[in-house]
Amino acid sequence: MGGGNVNTIVASITTWILPIIFAVTFHEAAHGFVARLFGDDTALRAGRVSFNPIRHIDPFGTILLPGLMLLSNTGFMFGYAKPVPVNFGRLKPIRAGMVVVALAGPGTNVLLAILSALALYATGLIPEAGQRWYSLNLVHSIQLNAVLCMFNLLPLPPLDGGRVLVGILPRRLAMAVSRIEPYGMLILMGLFVLSYLSARIAAGFDPLYWLVAMPSQLLIHLVLAVTGIR
Repeated sequence: MGGGNVNTIVASITTWILPIIFAVTFHEAAHGFVARLFGDDTALRAGRVSFNPIRHIDPFGTILLPGLMLLSNTGFMFGYAKPVPVNFGRLKPIRAGMVVVALAGPGTNVLLAILSALALYATGLIPEAGQRWYSLNLVHSIQLNAVLCMFNLLPLPPLDGGRVLVGILPRRLAMAVSRIEPYGMLILMGLFVLSYLSARIAAGFDPLYWLVAMPSQLLIHLVLAVTGIR
């Protein structure tokens, strides 16, 4: 393999990895920052109210998993960071605090997608040799932030959408939903397996497409419309 091909592959990987690092870092930092505003300094004391990626990166979820998905041409990119610790019992008021803290992460991803779209206007100011790399970073940032936002808004504890659901439902229903949390990751793994098998056997039933990919596409169209990007 020639050096030029290696450089091209590395450059291509960075146009995905860098946006993932920024997306998950800002997402988690936003949770910690808003939790502090509502009275819980757990994340602050743990050093997690920070935009330093090193404090949030999960070696597998932020680097290895997205890299493997990229190299295997899965057609779907995903990553995650170490969850920011939040003591929901210390939030004041608890239920409103839980909702706002949960929404802070996805809301930050929407903001990052908008800023990335606006940054595309500056592509012409970049030296010609770096314009493609620059624009691909921003395009992938829009896509990744949209996916991260919509995935986390799934109404399933321990995802942000599950936290929002627990915060807005009547207490009895909220307690019932919260009991799902120990099984939340198993349910998500089941969704990933169903989507994978559906793609392999052309079954036509892809839960992640309907629950994440389609809403993400709608969010991307909205971001592009708001920023005037075509």
